[in-house]
Amino acid sequence: MADNTTHTPNALNPEAVFRAHGGQMRMSEALAAGLNRYQLYRLRDAGVIEPISRGLYRLAELPPVTQPDLLAVASRYPKAVLCLISALAWHGITTQIPHRIHLAVNRRTRLPDMDYPPVQGYRFSQAAFEAGIEQNELDGTTLNVYNPEKTLADCFKYRHKIGQDITLEALQLYKQRCKVKPAEIMRYARLCRVDNIMRPYLEAGL
Repeated sequence: MADNTTHTPNALNPEAVFRAHGGQMRMSEALAAGLNRYQLYRLRDAGVIEPISRGLYRLAELPPVTQPDLLAVASRYPKAVLCLISALAWHGITTQIPHRIHLAVNRRTRLPDMDYPPVQGYRFSQAAFEAGIEQNELDGTTLNVYNPEKTLADCFKYRHKIGQDITLEALQLYKQRCKVKPAEIMRYARLCRVDNIMRPYLEAGL
């Protein structure tokens, strides 16, 4: 009797599925691509893939991940944007070491929630959420980050939550380390409704 069972290439070569996706996949992506949990666990136990965070796997032969926490967050929440102290750290305009990864989402979106790495979510209005986003490649994954000028405006808006001292330090480090764009800062300040608050600091030598 003829065997009418068909086998997909994905089922026969799970490692090739990872290669076709750049060497990195979430479990949900792997399942959608035709793999099953047994195949994933077998690859993991054989050392072919390694877990980067819960539910995120990467071919072990790839170069080491440079920032696994940010990679995990970007993979779990691809539409979220790195903001506030985390964005300051990304741009090198703070001396603070973030204890949580600060993420902005659209105000109609559920706040990010992860056990590890710990995250702190903020809901932005649609206009404030969409403005000033830079896209950066991070170990094969896109990481959204607000540009320095938008980040400064956000920090002034949330200065009572993150600390006035951190906000003012960021402004000074921005002046020292970045190409200063006063007009851009004020554009984002107006969007965040902190232009009257920021203007004296800008006029005082920035």
